[in-house]
Amino acid sequence: MSKSIVVRSYIEGVDQSNRKVALVASLVRRRTVADALVILSHVPKRAAMPVIKAINSAKANAINNHELDGKTLIISTISVTSGTRLKRFVPASKGRALPFEKKTSNILVEVTGELKAKKVASTEKTTKTTVKTVGKKEVK
Repeated sequence: MSKSIVVRSYIEGVDQSNRKVALVASLVRRRTVADALVILSHVPKRAAMPVIKAINSAKANAINNHELDGKTLIISTISVTSGTRLKRFVPASKGRALPFEKKTSNILVEVTGELKAKKVASTEKTTKTTVKTVGKKEVK
């Protein structure tokens, strides 16, 4: 029985509304990482690219930092929250300026997987013998 570990990836400041990114993120919730990447590669929305990057980051963290098996990774949590809002103005008629907000979002991806099976070192030690030929005689 292998131990299950949760690995996180958090991306802040995606320049898109959290409602738009959450639509794409809901497509891959509770799926394997491989399936999620295939699904997102065929989604024709701009929000798919930051979600792909967040999933790839979580996958790399799991494999390289926590030594999890890449084939067993499952997206346990993917959530999109609202980030900071930048207040801007657009020019209007009669010299007015109308305010609007540039919305950003934050993406949290948690991946669960199993540890890689460690290879058992063999207990047999092999000794190497070298054979040198000196003239016509062999020397060990």
